[in-house]
Amino acid sequence: MSKPELQINLPAINSDKLCFDASLGLQEKFHWLIPGGGHTYAKADDQYPVDSPIYLTKGLGCHVWDADGNEYIEYGMGLRTVTLGHAYPSVIEAAHRQMQLGSNFSRPGTIELQCAEKALSLFEGAEMIKFSKNGSDVTTGAVKLSRAYTGRDMVAVCADHPFFATNDWFIGSTPMNSGIPQSVRDLTHSFRYNDPESLEKLFALYPGKIACVILEAETTTPPQNNFLQVVQRLCQKNGAVFILDEIITGFRWSLGGAQKVYGIQPDLSTWGKGMGNGFAIAALTGKREIMDLGGIGHDKERVFLLSTTHGAEHTALAAALEVFRVYETENVIDHLHGVGTRLTAGINAIIRELKLDGCFEVIGKPSNLTYATRDEQKRPSQAFRTLFLQETIARGILAPSLVVSFSHTDEIIDKTLERMGDALFVYKKALDEGIEKYLHGRPVKPVFRKHN
Repeated sequence: MSKPELQINLPAINSDKLCFDASLGLQEKFHWLIPGGGHTYAKADDQYPVDSPIYLTKGLGCHVWDADGNEYIEYGMGLRTVTLGHAYPSVIEAAHRQMQLGSNFSRPGTIELQCAEKALSLFEGAEMIKFSKNGSDVTTGAVKLSRAYTGRDMVAVCADHPFFATNDWFIGSTPMNSGIPQSVRDLTHSFRYNDPESLEKLFALYPGKIACVILEAETTTPPQNNFLQVVQRLCQKNGAVFILDEIITGFRWSLGGAQKVYGIQPDLSTWGKGMGNGFAIAALTGKREIMDLGGIGHDKERVFLLSTTHGAEHTALAAALEVFRVYETENVIDHLHGVGTRLTAGINAIIRELKLDGCFEVIGKPSNLTYATRDEQKRPSQAFRTLFLQETIARGILAPSLVVSFSHTDEIIDKTLERMGDALFVYKKALDEGIEKYLHGRPVKPVFRKHN
């Protein structure tokens, strides 16, 4: 991918105000019927400015449309689930073919074996697999297996990784822990990424009590000094199960996940998001001696592992099989890295031009970008995040992150950069003149907080 030329239309400060009347008309009904007004906290109203598309009705490629008919280039891609593009034709066709054959039977369908064999051929070191519908199911399944395998209760989670599950074992460790018994909260402890000493201290503090260690292979910071290998050795030394969460990194770092990039094979792995290009599918994979505790062919105590009605629903499995095929034939990973690199280079050029260094920053791997917003004193700022969202939305960009897909092209990236140049010019003006002059309404809030 060639480096984009910098184009900033500096005079454009105030864009034409978009109309959100239809969305606003639905908002009260959503909140009356659905707690929080939606089914995912990261999609909630308090995560977006007051001037924003509240409800979306359609997506195609890397574009989405809201209830008022406004069109946006999207850089959230369904919370990173959509790696190929919205309504990707061959995936939709594969799912439709399977729908015509039936989606759920009273015994396993042959497509379950077909998808299992294909997935295990891609995930090196994995010997068995269980499908489910979301990441929380499979990470919780991994924790349950680890506790059964080790006979221990405690879990060590990486404090630098924001989310592992909706289940009590993890949410109890966050500020949003209402409704979770203290006895459950006390079983989860945290360590820091790239800090093996913090994990060693946990093992020393709770000898023989930690069932497993769970972390993402990488988020915005790569592992340093063979950190993942060091964690694995510490787990082996202390008899704990080593779990890598590849919900995000799988299908963005490589087809075999970040573990393939970094040459490591954990005891258990969890997969999801991009696996179905938006279709609901996740997977738990791992070593046979651990995974088979959830089976019926041994004489040990039974483990109730991922027995879900829709876990292996065939439409999603058909979508996943087509996703695998597209990845293998279309060089998706290289494309994600290419357009992500182009986007990063372009925004960094704008940052230099506007002298925003330290106040706005693109972070993460090109295939999984996000950004940091800081105020005039270079402190993390939710208000400036809101302003950036407000100004990009006004220019037809929906960017809760900077996540790209196979449907993002060089042309779309360049169009995005032109509009982001205008938005960041307003950001610069707000730094110089005061954000209250430019921000409409309240700032967004962090998801994990004690009170509304």
